[in-house]
Amino acid sequence: MQKPASPARSATRTGLLCSFAAYGLWGLFPLYWPLLDAAGPVEILAHRMVWSLVAVLAVLAMTRRWAWIRPLLRQPRRIALIAVCAVTISVNWGTYIWGVNSGHVVETSLGYFINPLVSIAFGVVVLRERLRPVQWVAVVVGASAVVVLAVAYGKPPWIALVIAASFGTYSLVKKQVGLDGLESLAAETAVLFLPAVAFLAFLGATGRSTFLSGGGGHTALLMCSGAITAVPLILFGAAAVRLPLSVVGMVQYLAPTFQFVLGLLVFHEGMPAERWAGFGLVWLALALLTWDALRTARRARAALREAELAPGGRPISGNRRPVSGIRP
Repeated sequence: MQKPASPARSATRTGLLCSFAAYGLWGLFPLYWPLLDAAGPVEILAHRMVWSLVAVLAVLAMTRRWAWIRPLLRQPRRIALIAVCAVTISVNWGTYIWGVNSGHVVETSLGYFINPLVSIAFGVVVLRERLRPVQWVAVVVGASAVVVLAVAYGKPPWIALVIAASFGTYSLVKKQVGLDGLESLAAETAVLFLPAVAFLAFLGATGRSTFLSGGGGHTALLMCSGAITAVPLILFGAAAVRLPLSVVGMVQYLAPTFQFVLGLLVFHEGMPAERWAGFGLVWLALALLTWDALRTARRARAALREAELAPGGRPISGNRRPVSGIRP
């Protein structure tokens, strides 16, 4: 008779499945937005804002998670930060949708590959964080990659840079808000709900809306943009509380990898040798960051074990799990 898995092992397995599902779905987004190409990037973005709020409110209603709203309304500073998050994530989503639907899937994947490097740069410039030597090397290699890619593209890779900078800013501000994923998405989309509805109403009044004129399938796809935004976020939330930060940090590269492969094999975008060289430098920088993060996490765990097993310390329980703070 097979011995049942321990609760910790079962939780880890569930966390891995959820993390792979979340990042896998995010990686497949380039297959979805071209289905809505008749609508145009701004109309798609407006619908995504509207239907994301509807989807998230439905989940919050089912789980009865409303207690966070009243305290939030009494904190104008947090509301202002949420407004900043709403603007930056709309820039990120809009640029991504435009990039995919205009034939730049590979460059959009680059934006998410270099996002960790941008986040580190923000940490140094804004938060005055000190970097370890390997992190400095990774940043220099990443900056060199951007220069190589600028030469390869004949111009700076603006789509990738805007995606990385907007998501890096979003993550930086979101940390100060202190809301979980679903609550945060609900608040952010609520901020832009009325502007999005007003824009869609304007399109309808001027005869430029595709919501009803594009056919039933097109209408359904626009409405489903909310669900495809919420589902990976829910899966990510389930993974983040079950896995160590280092594991989630490695799995996050699954999404841009899928996007990169789709750009090459499905959308048949060109990749001359100089672009391969630029992407190779980006991947080298990420490999250095991953190695450094794993080494640092291993040392931290060893130090924690020594402290807890020292005289007067508390033995480690087999069921304890690190909690990840990463948010999409």
